Amino acid sequence: MSLLNDLLNLNLSESTEKVIAEYVWIGGSGMDLRSKARTLPAPTTDPTKLPKWNYDGSSTNQAPGDDSEVILYPQTVFKDPFRRGNNILVMCDAYTPAGEPIPTNKRFNAAKVFGHPDVVAEEPWYGIEQEYTLLQKDINWPLGWPVGGYPGPQGPYYCGVGADKALGRDIVNSHYKACLYAGINISGINGEVMPGQWEFQVGPCVGIYSGDQLWMARYILERITEIAGVVLSFDPKPIKGDWNGAGAHANYSTKSMRNDGGIDVIKKAIEKLGKRHGEHIAAYGEGNERRLTGRHETADINTFSWGVANRGASIRVGRDTEKEGKGYFEDRRPASNMDPYVVTSMIAETTILWKP
Repeated sequence: MSLLNDLLNLNLSESTEKVIAEYVWIGGSGMDLRSKARTLPAPTTDPTKLPKWNYDGSSTNQAPGDDSEVILYPQTVFKDPFRRGNNILVMCDAYTPAGEPIPTNKRFNAAKVFGHPDVVAEEPWYGIEQEYTLLQKDINWPLGWPVGGYPGPQGPYYCGVGADKALGRDIVNSHYKACLYAGINISGINGEVMPGQWEFQVGPCVGIYSGDQLWMARYILERITEIAGVVLSFDPKPIKGDWNGAGAHANYSTKSMRNDGGIDVIKKAIEKLGKRHGEHIAAYGEGNERRLTGRHETADINTFSWGVANRGASIRVGRDTEKEGKGYFEDRRPASNMDPYVVTSMIAETTILWKP
């Protein structure tokens, strides 16, 4: 095993200019991350200099068997915390050989929204709070929970400390550092209300890069849990009953909201979001109705609401934003399994481009 570790940790730059690029993309379910590696002749951090690549879409439920080729377009490059050195991770989206985005390519339409001149002028910022649950590998039961049983009720676990409260901290801290190494703007981590559940935050990021960075942060977390022999779940309500679900709250602001008088812009944006509540809910994650019940720090899925410092509302405005008369707000409706390309672009489209 020591020889194996030595080989895994080889520094390629001591013997070759070649580097390894791990191409990452989203599979047919919309949540299954896929990746494969290729050798490049020299280091690069520019996605436009990377070759397009193909894969078998029939094996990812993204193409029929008789016409299975799907093309990967490199979009954003990150440093590889697993291979290190000059090796890279490459966030890609997927197209047909004719250059058309495949149906599961949500980045393409998001990029169109974020490329609109009115959206560009507003410089939309996002900070996404990604909650997730760690599960024991063979039984799909939360990490640290007694097999077939339950821990003590919620209360001591949120931001908790101790072997009976912080379940999986080594995984969480490994992910934190790996994301910082990769160049992801991860801004923090914390233990969540349900034991075995954690959160990391990515942002602030501008426009399309919020989706790129969150997806790559998810990929890195999947890889780390793979190494640890733990299953990663983005289910919005992994355990029934009196346990918190898992969301992906989206904190959002535009240049107009961040400037003096921005609170009026925020209120108008929230009003627009309320008028399209049903459309947003439909796009905010599968199974979200199990989480948005009006309990456990959520608003009821069928009722739009907003309030200052209210974690039981659809939209929360912070005390600082209210006090300063400018800032950001938090959309608390997205589920943990939402697609950040869909959610971020939809918020921008509704609040900036949509004319009721």
